[in-house]
Amino acid sequence: MTCVILLLLGTAVYAASYVKGWVGAAPPKAAVRLSCTNPALAPGAVTVNVYNATDRAGLAASVAAALERQGFKVASIDNDPLGKTILTVGEIRTGQNGAAGTILVAQRLSGARVVQDDRTDASVDIVLGKVFRALTVPPRAAVPKPARAVPGC
Repeated sequence: MTCVILLLLGTAVYAASYVKGWVGAAPPKAAVRLSCTNPALAPGAVTVNVYNATDRAGLAASVAAALERQGFKVASIDNDPLGKTILTVGEIRTGQNGAAGTILVAQRLSGARVVQDDRTDASVDIVLGKVFRALTVPPRAAVPKPARAVPGC
């Protein structure tokens, strides 16, 4: 009976540790890291593709127009090429070279999930989901802040 109790207690402790992420789970892949040579970008230096993963016609076109007014370069506007159903605000897809641009885009698509893919260019895909309502415009700073040092640079 003692062995069974100890086995159950050990299993409960291990399960709690697994849920907390202390054991058993591989560390998550880094979503996006800033480059040491280019820690910040202006919207004009970011090329975005805007994709619609909803049934709302014209959603990608209207969001692309809003992004262009904010200074972003829009390369393509279409339905999601992966054909995914996205039930949240959306996804931001990019490769490692698009890290700084992803940060700018994520400020405007609050609540979107960042997904890193294998692309080699710095483009950023914005995939709009069912919960998306509007872009968030970050407040303008009165005085530009100096760039922070990126850890590890």
